[in-house]
Amino acid sequence: MIKTDELRGIIAKNGFSQSDIAAKIGVTPKTFYEKMKIGVFGSDEIQIMIDELHISNPADIFFAKE
Repeated sequence: MIKTDELRGIIAKNGFSQSDIAAKIGVTPKTFYEKMKIGVFGSDEIQIMIDELHISNPADIFFAKE
């Protein structure tokens, strides 16, 4: 389960929009929003977000327990 609210905050804190991150992971903004809604990203997409957003605690965000 992904903590989408925390991810949105990190995206904003880094000065990006969700559309910017969608482009970085190679999906359309619409696809990104759908992935956020269901809380599922591929491992490659997660790695790109960790690198681009300088996420120091990825397990807390991308592999959170409900």
